[in-house]
This record gives sequence, C-alpha cells and structure tokens, in this order.
Amino acid sequence: MTRRWFGSVRSRATLAATLVVAVALLAAGAAVLLSLRSDLTGQAESEAASAARAVAVELSDGRPYDKLTGLDEDDRPVQIVDERGRVVAASEDLERVTGTGADTARPGDPGGRAGGDADDDADDSDDVNGSDGPDDDDPAPRGEVDSDTDFSTGTATIDGTTADYRFAAVEVEFEDRGKFTVYAGAPLAAERSAVGTATTAMLIGFPLLLAVVAGATWLVTRRALSPVEGIRREMAAITASEDLARRVPVPATHDEVARLALTTNETLAALESSVERQRRFVADASHELRSPIASLRTQLEVGAAHPELLDLDGAVTDTVRLQTLAADLLLLARLDAGERPGDARFDLGALAREHAEGRAGVTVTADEVPVAGSRAQVGRVLTNLLDNARRHARSAVTVGVRAEGEWAVVAVADDGDGVPEADRERIFERFVRLDEARSRDDGGAGLGLAIARDVAVRHGGTLTVGRAPAGGALFELRLPRAQ
Repeated sequence: MTRRWFGSVRSRATLAATLVVAVALLAAGAAVLLSLRSDLTGQAESEAASAARAVAVELSDGRPYDKLTGLDEDDRPVQIVDERGRVVAASEDLERVTGTGADTARPGDPGGRAGGDADDDADDSDDVNGSDGPDDDDPAPRGEVDSDTDFSTGTATIDGTTADYRFAAVEVEFEDRGKFTVYAGAPLAAERSAVGTATTAMLIGFPLLLAVVAGATWLVTRRALSPVEGIRREMAAITASEDLARRVPVPATHDEVARLALTTNETLAALESSVERQRRFVADASHELRSPIASLRTQLEVGAAHPELLDLDGAVTDTVRLQTLAADLLLLARLDAGERPGDARFDLGALAREHAEGRAGVTVTADEVPVAGSRAQVGRVLTNLLDNARRHARSAVTVGVRAEGEWAVVAVADDGDGVPEADRERIFERFVRLDEARSRDDGGAGLGLAIARDVAVRHGGTLTVGRAPAGGALFELRLPRAQ
C-alpha cells in the first residue's frame, strides 16, 4: 500500500513540498526563537548593567550603604559583596539569591560605608559610618569603578516571590578598603513569557501551515498533471485501437505538458507515416516480386511441357531482375533498420572511375577527394546513378568528381529529356517510375534512386536532381569530405 501511495507523482511531490516547508519552518522558527531570546536577554543585561553601574558609582563616591538609591527598588535585586565573598549590603526585600557568588542574601551588618567590616569593633564601625570621631568632617575615600561588566543568570526571592534574573556585576576598588562587587539583577520573566508564547504559537501554527501546504500542493499537482493523464488515456486508446491517425489532446497552457503533447503528436505523425510507408513498401514489393516470379514460373511450366518452346533468355532475364530486386529490398531493409555506414576512408574520384569503367558513352573527370563511410554503399549509389543516366541518355553521360569546401561532390549528367520539375522529388520515392520508364525491359523497379538518396542521407549528405547543361538530368551527390 505504501509503495502504491508513493508511486504517484502527486503524492511524492506533496511529500517533498511538505518536507521542504517543514524543514524551512523549523529552521526559521529556531532562528526566530534564538533571536527573540537573544534580544530580550540583551535588554535585561542592559537594564541590569545600568542599575549595577549606578549603584557602583554611588558606592565609589563613599555614600553609606543605607543611602544607596539602588537598594530601594522592589523589582530589581541588588547585592554588594566584598573581595572575601561577604555580603555587605543588599536590597531591603531580598530574601534569597543565586548566581551572585555569595553564600547569603543578606549582610550580617547592613550599616557602614564601603569597606565597613562586620567583624570590626564598635569604634571602627562608628568611624566608618561617620557617626563621631575627629575625622567626621573628612571626605569619604573614593573608589574606582571598573569599566568591564560581567553577567550571570540566577534566581532571586523578593517578598516571597521567586523569579529568574539576569545579573550584572560591576567592580569598585578602594585603595584602603579593597575591592567590592555590585550585583544588580533584571527580571527574565518577559523573555520567558515571550519565548513561551512564540513557541506555543509555532507549535499550533506549524502543523496547520504544513496541512495547508500539503493540501495546496496536492490540488495544484493534480490540476497540473490532469493533462498528462489525458495524454496517457489517449495513448492507451491509440495502442488498443491501433489507429495511428488519432492524436493526444494539447492543453492550452503553453508549458512543458503542452510541449510534451505536441512532441507526442509529432511522434505519432512520424510513426503513422513510417507505418504507412512500410505498408506501401510491402504492397509494392509484393507486386514487383509477383511479376517476375509469375513470368519465370510460366516459362518453366511451358518448358517442362514443351521443351522446344522454352525461352531461356527470358527466363535468365527474369531471374536476374528477381535477383536485383531481392538485393534492393534487402538493402532497403538494412537501411531502415539503421545500419551504420561505417567510417572507412576511400577516394571518391577513384571509386567513380572504377564504376564508370567499361560503360560505353560515359566520360569521367574526377579529382582525388577523400570521404569516409561504406565504400560498398557509396559504390551502389554511383552504380544506380550511372544506370539511370545511361537508361535515359541519348548518347553521352558525364561524371565529375570535385571538392567544394567541406563537401565532396559527384555530378552525373546525361543528354536525355531530363526530369520535369514537378517530379524531381517524387522520383526519389520507393517504387516510383515515370511513365516512360514503366516497361519491364527499360525501367527498373523504382528503387534505385530511393536507395541512392537513403544512402546519401545516412552518410550525412544529400542527393538532388536538376537540369544538365545538355538539357538532360543532372544528379548531384554531396558527401562530407574526410578530414
């Protein structure tokens, strides 16, 4: 069942589109959540750093702990820790804290300026607070605020409520009192809430969006592939009916499917033409074979009954004609089957002189022009052209072989009546003979010129007919020159 489901182009396209969108949504969602968390965490760090630095500045000015303004805020925990890790000051409502490095949330003695020691005696404490002593009017020692800010994440309990905070740590150093660290926190509730809301929205929206994508892809794919299904059904009907005259429907979309339909129709037209040509070929071959076979059989039957009436010359002529026709039909069958011409190199001029030798009235003017292909097949073309020219010539046939650019050209001309312009393409069709060439003695089976053109085309060349200077037919064979 799974194989049948995923055997459909529509289902595979839907699955692929859904998976791609799902991966894209997951990546985009993760990026959004990370960016949102980073922005909100950065905002909390900025608030915490501002609060910590404000307290550090006041502390560096020598302000007493109980006068520090940052310790009065209800929603932002502040803690001051000395270099020995003891809490010396903290927000009034702070009950518990983690992430600041201190063991306790509240100081043992909240009074005193920076540098105050909970373990000092009462005289020292009074001196630090500036309560009495000869140095009450002296200015408090100033500290140096560090330009760097460190961050950490922890929790704080204020008035019984525990929440997550982002803490900023700023150091203040006094020459005579040592180093103090101010911790100020900014709540992360907004970040947690925003990220949670965004995550919930994504968990709800992503499946709905994937369902919409899958449904839309399924519908669009079905609509896009419906013409393909129409083409398939029509092709199945054509195969079942064997009616090659039918054509598949062409959608008016001007897209790849429409081009597929047009190409399919062109293929059907070519197939129909090929099948029709094969049918005509079989019919014409049967007709052409029937005549010499019937004539030969008649002569043999007469000879068997009346030996004195046996026409041996006629029997030999019919046998030769039958042999030639059979050879032509076999050669056409090989050409139709796609027989490759080969790539042997030979001199076309020498081949033309060889095939013209011994023929009366034939004059050859041939240059040395190398070509590649089947020497036997090209020789058959020259033989057919010479036979055709000699059959229609009054007295003379001329053969010329020359090089013309990238082509090797063979021109065979006669001084006969020529070929009417209306018939100059028709004579290359199979079993076509003009009226004056239809007698059994003078005309062939109508295959010689058809074979010649087929061989020329399969060698990458052409064969055309025109008017010779002497008024007869001029057949011009062009083949690619061998490099």
